[in-house]
Amino acid sequence: MENRLKEIIESDAWMLSVLKTVRELGLSDCWIGAGFVRNKVWDELHQMERTALNDIDVIYYDSNLCTKEQDKEIENKLKKDNPTLNWSVKNQARMNIRNGHKPYLNCEDAISFWPETATSIAVRLSKNNKIGLIAPYGLTDLFNLKVVPTPKFNLAIYTERMNKKKWNEKWPKLNIKTQNEHQ
Repeated sequence: MENRLKEIIESDAWMLSVLKTVRELGLSDCWIGAGFVRNKVWDELHQMERTALNDIDVIYYDSNLCTKEQDKEIENKLKKDNPTLNWSVKNQARMNIRNGHKPYLNCEDAISFWPETATSIAVRLSKNNKIGLIAPYGLTDLFNLKVVPTPKFNLAIYTERMNKKKWNEKWPKLNIKTQNEHQ
């Protein structure tokens, strides 16, 4: 599945362009995650054109840049480079405070607290143009169109999120679960 995900991304010039833009920031432990990856795979598996993204979730981990203002500066730089995209930049070294968790160790640890296993995936482009990925829960749920909460996420918030997202309307083959079967 890892190779398949890399093939999907490598065959998408737009995704590669976005990944290159983020790579040029030179941020520590920097990735693009959530819908950027999830939506693309689900679109492929549903044989659909690209689904519009609410935003591009850029995450990084740097304990020396722990303010919202610094994230906004990075967002503004990205908007200057590509104003057509809605960039969302979050330093995972500070997100634990907002989420009421112990400090995260790195981006992979941080995304293990994201809502769904199929969303807890991030990618980046190396200097030699190789796709790197982190997926603390693997890629099976993503490719099997299964939506389940991560073991670390609040189940009530997950359920509310699923009701609001209405993902089954966009991707009818999804199998949305109300509890995590992997625990």
